[in-house]
Order: sequence, then C-alpha cells, then structure tokens
Amino acid sequence: MSHKVVTHWKGNLQFESDNPSGKLLTMDTSSEDGGYNSGLRPKALMLSSLAGCSGLDVVSVLKKMKVPFSDFRIDTLGELTDEHPKTYHTVSVEYHFYGDQLDEDKIKKAVNLSVEKYCGVMAMFRRFSEIKLSIHYHNI
Repeated sequence: MSHKVVTHWKGNLQFESDNPSGKLLTMDTSSEDGGYNSGLRPKALMLSSLAGCSGLDVVSVLKKMKVPFSDFRIDTLGELTDEHPKTYHTVSVEYHFYGDQLDEDKIKKAVNLSVEKYCGVMAMFRRFSEIKLSIHYHNI
C-alpha cells in the first residue's frame, strides 16, 4: 500500500496539498518569515498528524471496549533543535480525558495500544525524537 500526495505551489511561500481522502490543506509560514500566515506550518502539521493518528486509535479502541467519556483532547508539544535542519528532538504527548467516572485502567490500556502497537506516526517519530507521554483524567 502507498499514499500519494500532490503539493502545489500557490505563490510566494504558500503551498496547497491534497490527501488520499481528496481533502486539501494550505501550508504557509509567518509574515515575519516572508509568508502570508495563511496556512498550517509544515513542522507543526507533523505534530497534528501524530495526535490525529493516536487519537483515532484511542477512540476506536475505547468504543470497542464500550468505555464512555464526554470529551478527549491531545496536547502535543515539539521541542526543536537549535541548528538547521531544525527537527523535533523531544515530543510531549498529553492525553486529556473528560467524563463522569472515567475508567482509568481501560483508558490507559487504549492509549498504550495506540502508542506501542497501532500508531504508525508514533513509530516514525520514535526514530528521530524522544517521546514523553502523559494521561490526564478530568472527572466532571
């Protein structure tokens, strides 16, 4: 299986990229760096991909386990190297679950399955950065 993505220059420092789903996204840089600040930043988009990949896994596993929760958020922070090419040397992934009487053991199991087995983006990140994980339970 392979994925093909076509990225097209839209002028100045702006690019538009497709996706196998057929959806489009715009990438750009800040006005301080010569862009229009009109799109997502490529490196930060990698963090979104990491959170999205793991989040899809976690929700899917929790649904199969019939574990209720009212809200779920992933905060991802990437620390960049000082020298070029600047890459993420450390990435913190914080899973936040909200609900009434959260089943912490099953939630932890779902997160661990994503992190250790299912999330391909997490596996790729591990090749170039240290991953720090935390799970936060917000009983409401």
